[in-house]
Amino acid sequence: MSTRPGRASLEKLPGEIAMMFDDVAERYDRTNTVLAFGRDRSWRRETRAALGLRPGERVLDVAAGTGVSTAELARSGAVAVGADLSLGMLRVGRRARPDTPLVAGDALALPFGDATFDAVTVAFGLRNVVDVPGALRELARVTRPGGRLVICEFSHPTWAPWRVAYLGYLMRTLPEVARRVSSSPEAYRYLAESIRVWPDQAGLAALVTGAGWGRVAWRNLTGGIVALHRAVRP
Repeated sequence: MSTRPGRASLEKLPGEIAMMFDDVAERYDRTNTVLAFGRDRSWRRETRAALGLRPGERVLDVAAGTGVSTAELARSGAVAVGADLSLGMLRVGRRARPDTPLVAGDALALPFGDATFDAVTVAFGLRNVVDVPGALRELARVTRPGGRLVICEFSHPTWAPWRVAYLGYLMRTLPEVARRVSSSPEAYRYLAESIRVWPDQAGLAALVTGAGWGRVAWRNLTGGIVALHRAVRP
């Protein structure tokens, strides 16, 4: 991931990211639930609600992993399609959720035509893309005019004492817990560092606006540990 041992940066090679997620695919969903104290389920529900999906609409779930988020989106009655760079994650997902459409796809070159989807979303994956503005433009390309974007991503807690406690968990406790429950603890050390250096709520909103999306807003979840950014394609 083009980084010193134990450190992460926003300079990521797609092949290395894919291999990292291949390594953790088998235990990925269970590990996430443990590390998030079960809050990952409510974050997925909040993402679905924020998209305002209607039956029959088409929604693309980028960085879908094993498709657990894609299956949640389909509960709305929309036609939900997941795309991910990691073939290992897709294999696990297709085995666990055979009725959920999952395709291989790079966020910078999605295998879909222009204006294919009514809505697009990416949850906890945008920070792993080598070119975030490019990915945001690619998401806009496959979204119809007036279509919606929701990004669910780790962010910056808004209350200072809570932020201090959270960073302590993120950088010390999370890697130790991951060592006990994950098949690749080193990957979670990288993921913790990638969360630490990720832009705050206003910073991500500026990136979304700069990529051409309109009506950009955000809402904090769990005290700002996670933020939902919403936007509309002009």
